Amino acid sequence: MADTGARGAVEWLLSAAADPDGCRFAWERNPLGTTLLPAGRIWDVLIVAGRIGYPTLDVLGRMADRPGPVLADFGDARTGFFVPPGTAARWLGTGVRAAGRGTWIVVPYPGRPTGGVRWLVPPDGTGHLTDPGVLELAMHEAAARLADRRRRDRS
Repeated sequence: MADTGARGAVEWLLSAAADPDGCRFAWERNPLGTTLLPAGRIWDVLIVAGRIGYPTLDVLGRMADRPGPVLADFGDARTGFFVPPGTAARWLGTGVRAAGRGTWIVVPYPGRPTGGVRWLVPPDGTGHLTDPGVLELAMHEAAARLADRRRRDRS
C-alpha cells in the first residue's frame, strides 16, 4: 500500500474519535503533541514491556512486509502494536495488556516531535494493521531469543 504521509495518518487516526474535528482542534494545539483516542473502533493495541517489544518489532520486521503502527511510551517502558479491532477481546497472552473497546490510548501526532510517546512505526494512513497471528509468532521468537541470551550470559 502506498504511504499517504502524515496527513493521511492523522485522518486515519482521527476516524477513531467520536468527534474528529474537535479532536483535531485540540490535538493540533496540545503542546505535548498527543491526544487520547478510543481503542476498539478501528484498531486495538497489544501492549508489551519494552524489553520484549523492541525484539518483537525486530523479528516482526523480518516476518511481515511492514508491521502496522507501533508506539513506544515514555522511557521505552512499553511498546504498543496496533492490531485489528476485536483482537483485545480474544487475546490470551501472558504479560500482554490488550487495549480494546472501552479503553483509550495516548497517541502522538504523526510527523511531529512529542514529549514522550512516539511512533516506532508510524501509521501510513491506509489502515494497515499488524496481523495478530504473525505478532504472536514474533513475540514467541523474541522471547526465545532473549531466554537464549540470558542462558549464555549466565554460563
